[in-house]
Amino acid sequence: MKADQGSFARQAPNVVGKAKVFFFCGPDEAGAHQAAQHLIAMLDNPGERVDLAGADLRRDPVLLGDAARSVSLFGDTRHIVARVQGDEAHDAVANLLASDVPPCPVLIIATSATDKSRTAKLLIDRPDALVAIFYPPDMKSMAANLRQLAGAAGVTLTSELAERIGRGAGLDIRLAQSEITKLALYLDASPQAPRSADAEALDAIGAPTEEDGFAPLVDAVLSGNVGRFPSELRRMDDLGLSPVGVLLAIERRVGLLAQLAGKLGASGNIQALIDSERAARRVFKNEERQVQTQLGIWRGARAGRLVERLVTLHQSLLANNQSAKLLLSQELTQIAQHAHTLRARTPVKAR
Repeated sequence: MKADQGSFARQAPNVVGKAKVFFFCGPDEAGAHQAAQHLIAMLDNPGERVDLAGADLRRDPVLLGDAARSVSLFGDTRHIVARVQGDEAHDAVANLLASDVPPCPVLIIATSATDKSRTAKLLIDRPDALVAIFYPPDMKSMAANLRQLAGAAGVTLTSELAERIGRGAGLDIRLAQSEITKLALYLDASPQAPRSADAEALDAIGAPTEEDGFAPLVDAVLSGNVGRFPSELRRMDDLGLSPVGVLLAIERRVGLLAQLAGKLGASGNIQALIDSERAARRVFKNEERQVQTQLGIWRGARAGRLVERLVTLHQSLLANNQSAKLLLSQELTQIAQHAHTLRARTPVKAR
């Protein structure tokens, strides 16, 4: 079975009782992650959660099958969440499917994979599996999603406030969801006692905007602006921005660049593409110059290598919480310097 961000919510209630293996992929890693969490919440008895890494599944292809068919530590049910890159889980999934023993629910969040990947092809035609692909949302759909999430938390948002939250979160649904949670707590809102939010409440909880959030640091890194980068790095520390949050914002932008690169085609007319995306509100006016520059730098094999570095960095940050700031600073410095070099070699052709 197959779904995308438009059909997943509609299909999920029917699929969750039938499928055992779920493959979440596409350039919108945040959307894939949210969908996985939504599906876990729908399981009748999710039980113990077991997290597996793609590198471990690649080294030991029988690990997934063993974990999916064994009982939990306390004899209860379990479900498995595997974060992988590309087709790291292919052999592990093939081994899992080869067994006649029904597995526990297995959810695979696959960064830089699509519904055309080798792993997806193993699953897409099976009635006991679901392949769900997610693309970065435009602002209109993001705002609608946020208003729905806020309503479920007892917070009434205007379209303007929803767009502000979405823009400040870099269209990352996980970051935006955290802002809604803080807003509900600040307003003492609940589904039984709904409250209306305003700009003052949003300011009070410190919701990021494009001016004081992640965007300046993201642009300094991916555009290779080595002159501005040190001050943005200090600002990250001064504002207490989460290292993982910063990395998610960078991953989000790289996902957008990957999507745009796929639309660019042979003409290479970057400016025409940016104009079209701005009209569709998938690129904002205040960021189009930076996106144009970054699209000229990060394409093809370069973008693929960048994604690999970001995935490795993400895993390192999660595994080394105390050293997260240092690890992030070191890696972003190298990426910014590399982008600066690539930018000098590859000038952007507007038209």
